[in-house]
Amino acid sequence: MAAEQTTAVVLRTIPFSETSLVVTLLTRDFGQVAALAKGARRPKSSFEGSLDLLAVCRVVLIRKSSDALDLLTEAKLQRRFRGAEKSLDRVYAGYYIAEMLRLLTDNHDPHPGLYDLTLDALGQIDGKGNSALALLGFDTSALRLLGHAPATRRCVDCGGRVGDSPRIAFAPIAGGVVCRDCRPRQHSLLTVSGETIDHLERLLAPHTRLPIELPSSVYREMRGLINRYIQAILGSIPKMQPYLPARMEPVE
Repeated sequence: MAAEQTTAVVLRTIPFSETSLVVTLLTRDFGQVAALAKGARRPKSSFEGSLDLLAVCRVVLIRKSSDALDLLTEAKLQRRFRGAEKSLDRVYAGYYIAEMLRLLTDNHDPHPGLYDLTLDALGQIDGKGNSALALLGFDTSALRLLGHAPATRRCVDCGGRVGDSPRIAFAPIAGGVVCRDCRPRQHSLLTVSGETIDHLERLLAPHTRLPIELPSSVYREMRGLINRYIQAILGSIPKMQPYLPARMEPVE
């Protein structure tokens, strides 16, 4: 099979033998792939430094047509993740993005927009961006790009428009806002401010430039809502979710 080139973000590495690794990558052209990097654990390997977690690389893959692992033959480092040089919170933020990409994407299902979003979010976390807002922007945009955007204006039960109200019901399991009449039929409801729903709708818009500024109270409420919504989609709590910022750090 012919070798193919693309760019990739390293999401996970697992020892395969004394000398090799199985590497999970998010690639721009092929989606998530699992590939065998032969000899990657050897001293002075040609992969040295390029397969660190969240590194961005130019890779060469020999793709398999079956369920067998792809073969990673080359990886040239383009950008290293340096969150550890700044703070533990930024390390956790990067780990969270890697976990969410593994959980939300399927093998060999490319989403170039999601790949570009990932690079942008990692750049903010790695630099001087507000990591709390970067993660919230990543989550909302990733949900939209992958077809999981929650309903923000029409009731997910009856389809009727949810009017303006100081407090609005949100049903994570059902997938969005719920009108007053349909609330009794829903389980595990959250109630959030109308302002939070307005900002959520803004974050979900395709052409919103991220990150956007949010009042602290809105951030806390929306972070809790998105956490619960992601749990409902996945059916479990992501391991890194408890380490997300509970509040926004001051913008540098």
